[in-house]
Amino acid sequence: MAITEKALNRPATPNETATAGEGDRPPPTPRRLTSPLALTLLLLLMVLLQSPLRRALAAPVMQTWTTVFVAVMIQALPFLVLGVLLSAAIAVYVPPSFFARALPRRPALAVPVAGLAGAVLPGCECASVPVAGALVRRGVTPAAALAFLLSAPAINPIVLTATAVAFPRNPEMVLARFVASLLVACAMGWLWHRLGRTDWMRPPAHGRHEGQSKGEAFWDATRHDVMHAGGFLVVGAMAAATLKAVAPEHWLRAAADHPVVAVLSLAVLAVVLSICSEADAFVAASLTQFSLTARLAFLVVGPMIDLKLFAMQAGTFGRGFAVRFAPATFVLAIGGAVLTGAVLL
Repeated sequence: MAITEKALNRPATPNETATAGEGDRPPPTPRRLTSPLALTLLLLLMVLLQSPLRRALAAPVMQTWTTVFVAVMIQALPFLVLGVLLSAAIAVYVPPSFFARALPRRPALAVPVAGLAGAVLPGCECASVPVAGALVRRGVTPAAALAFLLSAPAINPIVLTATAVAFPRNPEMVLARFVASLLVACAMGWLWHRLGRTDWMRPPAHGRHEGQSKGEAFWDATRHDVMHAGGFLVVGAMAAATLKAVAPEHWLRAAADHPVVAVLSLAVLAVVLSICSEADAFVAASLTQFSLTARLAFLVVGPMIDLKLFAMQAGTFGRGFAVRFAPATFVLAIGGAVLTGAVLL
């Protein structure tokens, strides 16, 4: 006992003091590359490489690329911002119970009514998925909610106005987009009502804006959709500019001259690019090598199924729903675009 007390009372050696201090001191935080520092380094690099950059941008290919990219962005941005503001206002200020009261109780009649509701309620695909999830949570038949999910981003007034501006010499594209998209939305709603099973769709979770004030939810939705949709618009504009400037003309002409290949190519391109529906018409209008029917397929497929929509649908309704719903939508969208194009274009 005496030995223990003596050991406890004796002064600590320098080595023990250093060891205890190191044990109490938190580990050093690794230095991170902050945003201001990264921006400063990027600007410094651009200054050092300004001569090679100037020569590269002066090349004819880059001038063509820049012209197409800037033209698509300038034309599409006003419609994108307006569409995002309106869709956020609808998602926040229009209660989902309004749709439940307005829709007929019979699913066969509720599907076309919900599809037509998309024509008067502006909203991009980023907002239509949460709204459809809220409708299902409040007792709306899933067939009607899915018809609204597909039609709202494709035939709302902002999208149709943007299509008219993008195709000033082809006003029939507006009618063709409206008819084809509404037909596909209703067909998918009826198909789900006939063949869909309850266990394929997971009950949607609560919306991410629930619990916030109206103002907070509105600005949160606006910021999210602007950043999300704006990023995909930049990618789409870059892809359109690259196709125009870099892809050999005879490659595009070979694909465009074959009707089946042209339709399938632009349908797949719409899925990959994932452009917001308020801006996709300007990208489609820049693909002048392709027929109007092929570009109509791009405009019908994109707002209904693309990479970001697949992820959102899987997150809202479950992966089992998405892996069944997305391929069927893709096939029906192509068929509806081809059929409508043959009649109206």
